[in-house]
Amino acid sequence: MTYPSRGDITPFFAMEVMKEANKREAEGKPVFHMEVGQPATSAPSLVKEAAARALKDHPIGYTEALGIPPLREAIAQHYSDIYGVDVSSSRVVITTGSSGGFLLSFLSLFGKGDRVVLAEPGYPAYRNILKSLDVEAVGLPCGPETNFQPSPALMDTLDGPLNGLLVASPANPTGTMLKPEELEALVGYCRDRKMHFISDEIYHGLTYGTQMVSALSYSDDVVVINSFSKYFSMTGWRLGWMIVSEELAVRMEKLAQSLFISAPALSQYAAVEAFKCRDELESYKKNYERNRAILLQELPKIGLDKLAAADGAFYIYADVRHLTDDSMTFCKNMLAECGVAATPGLDFDPVRGHHYIRLSFAGATSVIEGAVDALRRWLPSQDPDIKKSS
Repeated sequence: MTYPSRGDITPFFAMEVMKEANKREAEGKPVFHMEVGQPATSAPSLVKEAAARALKDHPIGYTEALGIPPLREAIAQHYSDIYGVDVSSSRVVITTGSSGGFLLSFLSLFGKGDRVVLAEPGYPAYRNILKSLDVEAVGLPCGPETNFQPSPALMDTLDGPLNGLLVASPANPTGTMLKPEELEALVGYCRDRKMHFISDEIYHGLTYGTQMVSALSYSDDVVVINSFSKYFSMTGWRLGWMIVSEELAVRMEKLAQSLFISAPALSQYAAVEAFKCRDELESYKKNYERNRAILLQELPKIGLDKLAAADGAFYIYADVRHLTDDSMTFCKNMLAECGVAATPGLDFDPVRGHHYIRLSFAGATSVIEGAVDALRRWLPSQDPDIKKSS
């Protein structure tokens, strides 16, 4: 039996690590989970109460493909409140997580053989979804000199026709952000070259002293993708949204009708209340800030001192090339020998990722403190060669 190559994608190594970590945990061994970008907190209380009411008051059937009107209106109001941007609710597309948004946007914007630029390191699902659609993902190597973000100058180093650019600010795995003028320059770069611009803003709300701005501040002709998973702490509810042009919303509605019918109805009814939960959500964010501060202070003391800026999101992207040329084996050894679960950089950068690891600080502070103590014993900074993985 043969299968088309579009399904031949790399695994999501973070999930593989989580599987091994869960196995170790089931054996009664200690595990410090820092491998998956998932808040340890539950959905906000008003969201859970709304879900309970919806179960009582609604049949929880299909909804309109673009989402229920109250949720689309609440999201439109969110852009006015947070960014000062006018967005009609008719431009809001409710999706099955941000993943559904990426699929709908890629299908709507690109055809077979088109070429879309992705920063490396970057979220692996971008690359894998594009490949599954026979669209070429063009990796753009980004390093500390540009805060691991793309720039017009870097874009000019690429050869051949380009049909789109996807940026994430804050980014996964680095947590780095584009400055407002840098984001504006990239939007303008794409506009001048008739390239589609997609802005992944799913970590908006989770920033630490760095200004947060939406690509919608610079153009209506962009695709913005967001989610209730991260800031709103609703990963398993599988609910996201997009802001698109009126014309694109019509195209996406037809695709969504056939691909998804609708996003989960119960999650939609509940999420209407999410925007009323700022105080509770900001308390969650304070936990991330505390965890971030611990890692930025303690990791350099134990030899992990080359870290991305971590302007936002809840990740530390660490350069470990002084310890290993094989981040996959390094992460396996780290989990097996001291119980710290981290993601190898190969998930995010297939070329240079063997020199990096990603640590998530979305968990409880006790987990972060335990991980630091375990690493301090496992990886003494006085002898950086002690844990070489080769």
